[in-house]
Amino acid sequence: MPSKLRMGKTKAKTPSNTIALNRKARFDFSIEEDFEAGIALEGWEVKSLRAGRANLKESYVIIKDNQLFLLGSHMAPLPSASTHIHPDPVRTRKLLMHRAEIDRLVGAVERQGYTLIPLSLYWKNGRAKLKIALAKGKKQYDKRAAIKQREWERDKQRLLKINR
Repeated sequence: MPSKLRMGKTKAKTPSNTIALNRKARFDFSIEEDFEAGIALEGWEVKSLRAGRANLKESYVIIKDNQLFLLGSHMAPLPSASTHIHPDPVRTRKLLMHRAEIDRLVGAVERQGYTLIPLSLYWKNGRAKLKIALAKGKKQYDKRAAIKQREWERDKQRLLKINR
């Protein structure tokens, strides 16, 4: 006998090409603009990404010598990795973007007080891409207001559902 089927809305699933999301980023930062960057990876890292073993939590993007680097992201090596390499799961990875985009980001970060944070890691045409955002940090009262607004929306939906 089949189990109960859920009627109504179901939670939206992430697309299959998404490897990792940084869910905390939108809560901690107000995002102004987002960009797509390629990542310079080693072979074992690509295999790890294909297995979905990546984490963007607590990672950030820095600018050094007019180049972008991803720090703090964790890509767990597979146990079947070769014996002659010694994988470093949290190594610094270079990001690949056009020079004009990098120059624009450098100007915003240095002059206007923005920061660069990774939002998501995904596959595009067989290549790993990272969506990075130009963002400003939220203050504690902004975070509390966001929580309050989210709870009000949830309560409003609950009230509308009861009145039907």
